[in-house]
Amino acid sequence: MYIGFDIGGTSIKYGVLNEQGEIIEKAMISTNHEKESLLQDLANITKKYQQQYPDIKGIGVSAPGIIQKDGFMTTAGAIRPLYETNLKEEIEQRTGLPTAVENDANAAAIAEKWLGAAQGIDNYLCMVLGTGVGGGIVINGEVYRGAHGMAGEFGYMMINELPTAGNIEHSSLNLRGAVVGGLSRLYNAARKKEHPETEETLGAKEIFQRAEDGEPLAGQILARYYEELASGLLSLLSAFDPEVILIGGGISANEVFMTGLQEKTLELAKRHGSISFLLGKTIGEIKQAKLKNDAGMIGAVYLVKQLVD
Repeated sequence: MYIGFDIGGTSIKYGVLNEQGEIIEKAMISTNHEKESLLQDLANITKKYQQQYPDIKGIGVSAPGIIQKDGFMTTAGAIRPLYETNLKEEIEQRTGLPTAVENDANAAAIAEKWLGAAQGIDNYLCMVLGTGVGGGIVINGEVYRGAHGMAGEFGYMMINELPTAGNIEHSSLNLRGAVVGGLSRLYNAARKKEHPETEETLGAKEIFQRAEDGEPLAGQILARYYEELASGLLSLLSAFDPEVILIGGGISANEVFMTGLQEKTLELAKRHGSISFLLGKTIGEIKQAKLKNDAGMIGAVYLVKQLVD
């Protein structure tokens, strides 16, 4: 048995998995953005599971940011207190269990190769949509990490016109194509502008429902969201020539979203002179990741399983 953690900017998903990667049980807590409290949460959950399952062999952790092979987190996405922390060492000191720590999108890519939609595929990308936009790159069957562990930070890509001054990251995929940092942020900012008195902050599910109910603002924001995310996907398709790009994260379970994204990507591809000629020949597909919200946890457990074995 193994414990898996998928640490996100908003919540931490965790559970117990067996040797085959099957989830025996799982739960979720809110992410504590104070370092010691977060680490203590992980230790407490581990202790609880060790009492229930005495044969726990190790811990697999999926987390956002630029993570080195030794578990050192150069960055940690929205979880600022974990920047420049060796999360592997911190967890092992508190639990005494072998621990593997991997970038969330890399972990998702590994999981899809092991048990998901990338079985039998050697060249593919995983894009994970959540608080930000993460990416996993698999080339010739191996995760590509880059020279500094930074490869796959798809969210850093610039996808539209740069502002004339200030932080150009506002034009990045993280702040345009992510679910929290992009869709929800853009919708709530536009809604606040129309109705300054509003205090309610709406998530993706409510925005999709409002669009379905015919609200003009929700429809406009979603149309823009699809276009900017599809623009990023076209860049990745042409830069890496993958067999497929798998879309993960909680929003990927929404069939309306997946259909809208696939249709918009195809529409833009047909409008691109060079790419349009390659459709049906060399341009990869955009597909739903099979393991969805569990992918990060499963991939991280696969890595610690390899470590223990």
